[in-house]
Amino acid sequence: MFRRSFLKKAALGLAAGVTALIAACQKKEEKMEGPAVMTGGAKFSWKLAHSFGPTAPVLGTNLLMMADDLRRMSGGALDIKVFGAGELVPAFGVFDAVKDGSLEMFYSASYYWAGKVPATQYTCSVPFGMTPNQTNAWFYHGGGQELWQEFYAKHNLMVFPAGNTGVQMAGWFRKEIKTLGDLDGLKMRIPGLGGKVYAQFGVKVILTPGPEVFPALERGVIDAAEWVGPYYDFDMGLHQAAKFYYGPGWHEPGTVNELSINIKKWESLPVELQEMIKHAAYKMNVNNIAEFDAKNNEFLGKIVDYGIQIRQFPPDVLKALYTAAMRINDEVAESDPDAKKVYDSYKKFRDGIRAWYKIQEYSYTEALKSVGVI
Repeated sequence: MFRRSFLKKAALGLAAGVTALIAACQKKEEKMEGPAVMTGGAKFSWKLAHSFGPTAPVLGTNLLMMADDLRRMSGGALDIKVFGAGELVPAFGVFDAVKDGSLEMFYSASYYWAGKVPATQYTCSVPFGMTPNQTNAWFYHGGGQELWQEFYAKHNLMVFPAGNTGVQMAGWFRKEIKTLGDLDGLKMRIPGLGGKVYAQFGVKVILTPGPEVFPALERGVIDAAEWVGPYYDFDMGLHQAAKFYYGPGWHEPGTVNELSINIKKWESLPVELQEMIKHAAYKMNVNNIAEFDAKNNEFLGKIVDYGIQIRQFPPDVLKALYTAAMRINDEVAESDPDAKKVYDSYKKFRDGIRAWYKIQEYSYTEALKSVGVI
């Protein structure tokens, strides 16, 4: 009986000790978490403006997810309010708003500021350039992000790659494109270097913000428009405005979206919050292309069911576009020292990694063709 009593008391004592230890650990964790330790109790309430529709799938909705992630990870120390195109500033006004410190952050595609910063065209998407995986390899392990940061620092900005759309479609056309002559006189919504290439063949290039693309195409203000791919294009209703859907997306084989921050605001953050933002941008970069790939096949089926005709540009048209693109890419780079520095790095990495991809992905694709899978 004495032995049983002793063991019972020992067990109760051990349980009480464990409970006390757990409570102490939880209390210690509470002290280690949240703004009290990381920021000394300070909180940062920031505004982020982007160039897309407020509830646009992926490009808009994933920013809300990112803001929620950062709020929870920081214990409320970093509270970011997200605003879509036109809610605080126009779609193409976000760069200047963050550069001059009116806003803390923006999310967009860097080729929208090509007129002010030519080098941005090579950090966004290059006609007949690298695929998303190749581009990420260049950014993260080939010096691309460092070069981007180098010239963005001149504009008071800290920048991170934060989302890739994947290889895009060439766009929506109200008439069929059979020859180069069919491009002459077209009014087309298309930004960046791709627009400069089309202009060589008589296309009137128009830079229309995303939310305005559908009404412009539907009313015939423009004859053609490129946007992203089946998922996003269907959501915007572009299948109701034009009946020919062309590929491949030679002009944007992997479009990078940027998360940029006013550099003084960035430097005001504790290092812990800076690291959280870096990881949030990386997560966006991985998640965005995964979501686009997962959804594009599903929505391509819906577009086909709607009666849209999927077309490929004829080989002679693509060859002419390629020749013009190589010339334009070089000419734009030669016009600006930063652009040349970035594009020289881009080209060197592109040419090297293509040798590997010819053995790796290209040969695998050819193997799938040979056995009738694709």
